[in-house]
Amino acid sequence: MTCPLCTTDAGLVVARMPQFRVVRVIDGDEARRFPAFYRLIWTAHVAEFSDLSPADRHACMDAVVVIEQVLRSMLAPTKVNLATLGNVVPHLHWHVIARFDWDSHFPAPVWAAAQRDEVPGGAAARLARPLAAVDSAIAQAFRR
Repeated sequence: MTCPLCTTDAGLVVARMPQFRVVRVIDGDEARRFPAFYRLIWTAHVAEFSDLSPADRHACMDAVVVIEQVLRSMLAPTKVNLATLGNVVPHLHWHVIARFDWDSHFPAPVWAAAQRDEVPGGAAARLARPLAAVDSAIAQAFRR
């Protein structure tokens, strides 16, 4: 079986490090409804977080925290959702999603049924900052 996270970038690459890449989801309903939806994708094909060495586990979680901190500082979301499921794609990746009380699914998970209609004019228009600025801030945080 070919792994889509091994063969494609799986989004707009925001930062690429030797151990992982950070992408913003740009296709499909997830991107439209939740525009500040990022994934940290581990470079090596491993299925579980416990497959990583202790040092790599720390590096992975530190990176997830960096993404979360940038989203919080730039967008002031109601909540940031963190998830690693891998049921469909068994390649280690973390979802880091800025959530807002006005989004179509809040407070339910992004994978649940919508709680209300989508935001008129699109969810990205409601964000405090343009996504390109958020992408740039995440990239810069990893260059430090």
